Amino acid sequence: MNNRKIMHHLQCISPIDNSVYIERALAGEVEIRVVLDRATKAQQAWRRTPIHERIAIVERAVKIFSEKKERLARELCWMMGRPIRFAEGEILGFVERAQTMAELSLDALAEIRLPPKKGFIRFIRREPLGVSLVIAPWNYPYLTAVNAVVPSLLCGNTVILKHSAQTPLCAERMVEIFREAGLPYGVFQYLHLNHAYTRRLACAEEIQHVAFTGSVAAGANLERTVAGRFIPLGLELGGKDPAYVRTDADLPQAVAAVVDGAYFNSGQSCCSIERAYVHKDIFDEFISQAVALIRDYQLGRPDKRKTTLGPLVRAEAADRVRAQIDEAVAEGARAHIASSDFAMDKRGTQYMAPQLLTGVRHHMRIMREESFGPVLGVQKVHDDGEALEFMNNSPFGLTAAIFSKDEKAAMEIGSYLETGTVFMNRCDYLDPELAWAGAKQSGRGCTLSEIGFEQLTRPKSFHFKVGE
Repeated sequence: MNNRKIMHHLQCISPIDNSVYIERALAGEVEIRVVLDRATKAQQAWRRTPIHERIAIVERAVKIFSEKKERLARELCWMMGRPIRFAEGEILGFVERAQTMAELSLDALAEIRLPPKKGFIRFIRREPLGVSLVIAPWNYPYLTAVNAVVPSLLCGNTVILKHSAQTPLCAERMVEIFREAGLPYGVFQYLHLNHAYTRRLACAEEIQHVAFTGSVAAGANLERTVAGRFIPLGLELGGKDPAYVRTDADLPQAVAAVVDGAYFNSGQSCCSIERAYVHKDIFDEFISQAVALIRDYQLGRPDKRKTTLGPLVRAEAADRVRAQIDEAVAEGARAHIASSDFAMDKRGTQYMAPQLLTGVRHHMRIMREESFGPVLGVQKVHDDGEALEFMNNSPFGLTAAIFSKDEKAAMEIGSYLETGTVFMNRCDYLDPELAWAGAKQSGRGCTLSEIGFEQLTRPKSFHFKVGE
């Protein structure tokens, strides 16, 4: 079922049982104006708040998040279907990223002092942009939001968070916790909005930065919406991330990593592994080990501790993935998992068995279009060159993983990959000290790392002539 908007309300339909988990009023013009005015006024004082005080508030918020992780995890499970045994991991990930960005901010936001020049004072200061609008998705509602919210606050911007209608409590909890940590009123706010009012908010003159995580189509629409405003627009969009398993890989480790990278969160991640290329010499053994691991998944209600594979967010999402699989099989692919082995799997519902396909070809949709579900296409390759060609043959470029014992060979392949992040012997992970960016249709801009702060500030040069 879709998130339905009834009159001026949104409903979060839980993927667990299709019940209405939460309902909220949608904001209109009056509420938007109040929030914008409050954010603009608050920013004047917040930008002058010393960086050490901003860091202290973030660190207090991190501590509160940790203390409330069980409650936040339970809400996450019911809103978007993450198995409860894994849900706390997202809260801990939020804590890690927020803490890391706080630690990096002192150096990242420091003035850039140039070499002395007689008769002159010269330096570059990083100034906050103003009011930042963060539009966050449901699939990793805390981990995606933290990437923009916390660095933006540390820079001295005020933030308005518009979260997905599937995960409205995440926006509310984040604002509540930061206020509890001592963040001044108006510095961080949320709005529950429909699409039309979200576009209008993005066009408001008070908004000086937009960070969006979502689909390519929605990102393109947002880019058109703010065209001509000349404000920074960060876009984290789709992915069709590949893995390449070389003949010299530690095979059990590679299988375990690829399977986890493909099926964790039911494959609902922009950086999940959606296609794998395996050297012909180890192909059959890779498939045998991978199928055995996949069959061990426990598909079921995510509020049950034994469940290791939860539902997709909606039945329509699951049926789109099933359609990709059906089309691939009709074109000659082989499905290795029988849906009958998973009792909860039923067409027309959000509960879907995992699937692995071989006999796939690169022209198939399953190997080219984002699936965002628990399916992996695996293709046999003969050498590094063929693998590299296939990995780059995609409109997306978020991450790519290479499994090998040869660091030099992996580095050589990685140098030619058209992607934002190259992994070796791991996948589907975000290190907050590294830049998170995408190539091609996977997005524009950068979050996290010291580089990420550059997207949230503007440089101001000071050039003073002094003395005679």
